[in-house]
Amino acid sequence: MNIDKKVLLLNNSYEPIQIIGGKKAIIMLLLEKVDLIEKTNSFICSEKLKLSFPSVIKLKKYVFIKIKNIPLTRKNILSRDNNVCQYCGKNSKKMTIDHVIPKDKSGKDTWTNLVSACSKCNIKKGNYLLSQINMKLLNKPKKPSHIYHMQKLVKSGNALWKPYLFMNK
Repeated sequence: MNIDKKVLLLNNSYEPIQIIGGKKAIIMLLLEKVDLIEKTNSFICSEKLKLSFPSVIKLKKYVFIKIKNIPLTRKNILSRDNNVCQYCGKNSKKMTIDHVIPKDKSGKDTWTNLVSACSKCNIKKGNYLLSQINMKLLNKPKKPSHIYHMQKLVKSGNALWKPYLFMNK
């Protein structure tokens, strides 16, 4: 049993707070600070105790959390766009970042104006507006929510978290 497995921590209101390590989650369970909401098929066993290993836990008391903004970085833009060119759909690890509204036309460095683009599309677009060269975006760029990084982790594994991260469709 890997005690370092990740566990989703929810506020008392079921709002996702953060992802914590399994060891911390077990300590919180033993101290009765949280309720077990979802469990894995694994157990933590001792001479006097058999405890289901948690996947999702919920705080017993509501805690006010200041929502952190996701920093606007190249890495986070590429991650938001899944390394897919937002003009042609090409998937590549070698993406560029493009200003939808070019900087010389008052375009800003914002979540809603920056997209992943392959080199070919970025060169083709240049400093034109999309309407000037008949190009379209595949997806409208937007700022990721505060639970974005948790949703990304679910895509790589833990399906039990989906209902708590607003991912059930």
